[in-house]
Amino acid sequence: MLAVCKKSLAATLLALIYLALALGAYAEPGTSTSLAGIVVDPTGAVIPNATVIIQNPVSGFSRSTVTDSTGSFTFLNIPSHPYHLTVTGEGFAPYVHDVEVKSAVPITLTIRMQVPKSSESITVESGSVDLLENTSTFHTDVDRKLIDRIPIESASSSVSSLVTLASPGVAADSNGLFHGLGDHADNSFSVDGQPITDQQSKVFSNQIPLDSIQSMEVISGAPPAEYGDKTSLVIDVTTRSGQGMTTPHGSLSSEYGSFGTSSLGFDLGYGGKNWGNFIAANGMNTGRFLDPPEFVVMHDKGNEENFFDRVDLQLSKADSIHTNLQFTRSWFQTPNSFDQQNATAWSGVVVNNGGLGPDGLPVGAADQRSQIKTFNIAPAWTRLLSDTTLFTFGAFVRRDQYNYYPSSDPFADLAPILQSETVSQNRTLTNVGLRSNLSYVKGIHNLKAGVTYAQTFLDEHDHLGIVDPTYLTANPSLSSLLLPYDLTHGGSVFTFNGHTDVKELSPYIQDAITLGHWNFNLGLRGDLYNGLTTHREVEPRIGLSYNIKPTSTVLRLSYARTMESPFNENLVLSSVGCANPVLNPLLACSSLGLTPLSPGWRNEFHAGFQQAFGKYLVFSGEYIWKYTHHGYDFSVLGNTPITFPVEWERSKIPGYMGRISIPTVHGFSALVVFSSVAARFFTPQVGGAGATPGPVGVFRIDHDEKFNQTIHIQYQPWKRGPWMGFNWRYDSGLVAGPVPCAGGNCANGPAGSSSVVDTSILSPDQQFQGGLFCGSVRATPTTPISSSLGPNLCPASQYGSTLIHIPAAGTQNDDRNPPRTQPRNLFDLALGHDNLLHGDRYKWSAQFTIINLVNNYTLYNFLSTFSGTHYVTPLSYTAQLGFHF
Repeated sequence: MLAVCKKSLAATLLALIYLALALGAYAEPGTSTSLAGIVVDPTGAVIPNATVIIQNPVSGFSRSTVTDSTGSFTFLNIPSHPYHLTVTGEGFAPYVHDVEVKSAVPITLTIRMQVPKSSESITVESGSVDLLENTSTFHTDVDRKLIDRIPIESASSSVSSLVTLASPGVAADSNGLFHGLGDHADNSFSVDGQPITDQQSKVFSNQIPLDSIQSMEVISGAPPAEYGDKTSLVIDVTTRSGQGMTTPHGSLSSEYGSFGTSSLGFDLGYGGKNWGNFIAANGMNTGRFLDPPEFVVMHDKGNEENFFDRVDLQLSKADSIHTNLQFTRSWFQTPNSFDQQNATAWSGVVVNNGGLGPDGLPVGAADQRSQIKTFNIAPAWTRLLSDTTLFTFGAFVRRDQYNYYPSSDPFADLAPILQSETVSQNRTLTNVGLRSNLSYVKGIHNLKAGVTYAQTFLDEHDHLGIVDPTYLTANPSLSSLLLPYDLTHGGSVFTFNGHTDVKELSPYIQDAITLGHWNFNLGLRGDLYNGLTTHREVEPRIGLSYNIKPTSTVLRLSYARTMESPFNENLVLSSVGCANPVLNPLLACSSLGLTPLSPGWRNEFHAGFQQAFGKYLVFSGEYIWKYTHHGYDFSVLGNTPITFPVEWERSKIPGYMGRISIPTVHGFSALVVFSSVAARFFTPQVGGAGATPGPVGVFRIDHDEKFNQTIHIQYQPWKRGPWMGFNWRYDSGLVAGPVPCAGGNCANGPAGSSSVVDTSILSPDQQFQGGLFCGSVRATPTTPISSSLGPNLCPASQYGSTLIHIPAAGTQNDDRNPPRTQPRNLFDLALGHDNLLHGDRYKWSAQFTIINLVNNYTLYNFLSTFSGTHYVTPLSYTAQLGFHF
């Protein structure tokens, strides 16, 4: 039976590959297209100077143009969404039509205007149907109107911040990291059709500039078959184009704000009917690049330079070329805690020799830094075979080079509990590939079939040395093995070199079928993964929706089978490190065998509905349930800042999410997103360094969050006047790291005691970071909590925290009642004017942004396995001046 199943699986995959290759000699460049047409009168004569407007009231997308002397009009680079088309011309009744852009196949319309009767009133009304989308996939559309006016917290990871604020199901983490629907960073980007599935937070890779984005579709429902690898959230990005801009348009902006933050940005679009170029470039320098482990910012400077260029060339009526180019460099310091900033004061812990290290030299503050260089080249060729069929062939090369630099004095890198080794790293991730697909739209069908081949080259070079003089004393069995790499005893650094390349072939076919009020989304994907392990997966994707027009309701159900590929960042270190005798004890390995990570697989189910209330409000909600075999998380190399992926036996993630959109009414619009997602992971660890067989237990991963929501409001009283954007973000709190407690599953303090808490597992500064107190005694950066029982000891009845929710004595449970950071409410405000001097051709703009309006003193996370401790941004200001032409 098993042999038959394997043969059937192989045959299905081969059939899929053959079909995709046969059809996919061509494909489309992303998910945008063109919408063109001709406007004529009842006799068929063309109508020049007619005004044509296309808009989506939910996303805020709106464009207008005027027909030329031949009655023709064209809209370029239109994302795939439903639109409301309005045509008006002098002496004619308005023409109103709903247009659904379903794929990259260009749309051509013939619009016949009518002469109104004398009794007819020439008005245009948009009905509630404009707010609905009859699709089975839950998604959020974001356009420039929202991008330009939503207060963004992190200038160095603005795309991540936008996704976090504008999309439901997203848990906000520090340093621009966001977790979609309960999984650790299981997110992918599709930038004009180019798949990017590696991590995009600012400690892993550099993102494209926000100014280069025209629109985004954030897919949080069951993913269509064209998307794979990381699919909890799929961010489909359409970049801006200069094609058709016969008059160049652009802007120059400058910002200055808190923490000495300054930036300069520039964008320019220009072109003609058959070509275009859009350039976006910016540079930023700040004193608070990353979210630090202290509310007071220390050693946190950083800068970033970003360049993006999109080139479009229409070779003929049928052929076009599109190319994206990007280069970004970021350099930033690793923020210091008080412990790291005052290393020479650690008497008896690190330095007890007049401020001198074991090498006899003065030990100063820690000075660890990182640099990331990213470049990306992605050309695509498109050929229109007929009015219904479009082919494209694309290629891409993307490379991240990550360097981590230790302090010049290695002994300055020692930090209590968190770091006992000095470490440096030079790591590169190079992703190259080809993509090819066919789009066909006719009648009830919207068909797409294609194949993507990607190969990722990984090179990892790590240098590590022990700087804790007590490390081998506490681990005497390791002395003979690690003494050569103990710098406190005259040793030298250990070097690890790793390399592999990961190959993946992914054919797919999908069809969206519209039958009356029904919409069926049927798809099949195959993933063939060949890295340090191999895996084959056939993945059906099924969805249906039904539009109940009398009540303006859409019901939807969907199912997706997906393959979950391992994270590539430090994949080699995690998979082969345990077989290295030096790394083995530092990685807490249970044996000397290899522990390679292998792809997992997931079954996910979605059920939801969308409801419009007139033309003023639309609600969309969905329940999700995801069951994953082999779920991914991250761990750390020894006690260092270097992270690597690990793999747990399985995970169960239920939850719900919702979105409320209020289109612009008298200058007012609003967006509300909310979600509740449980992230339950089950031991044992089955892949990655430290994997150990053992009894099965359940725990909440450290980005599990019970509830979060964002309310964004925009208001512009009159069209050419000032505007306001306001955010209220509520987060109930992520699961915290090891917090001392009384009894329960604390793994600290007097064994089994439910009346006394022992906080000695934390340094005084870490107790201060966590807001710990014992009665009226609060921890400080140099003094722990204490009571009559002694330092670090506190009666459970007097123990607590202002920043962390600590379970009551004897109640902590890693699954049902883990410690969490306290709930937080953050308020952001942006005030601006887009045309201060009321110019027509040239305009001056100004914007003033306030982040954390009430200066809420609160945490993102505490002693997280992945990222440690980080505070949210304090009250900060940014002023921007822009010139537009």
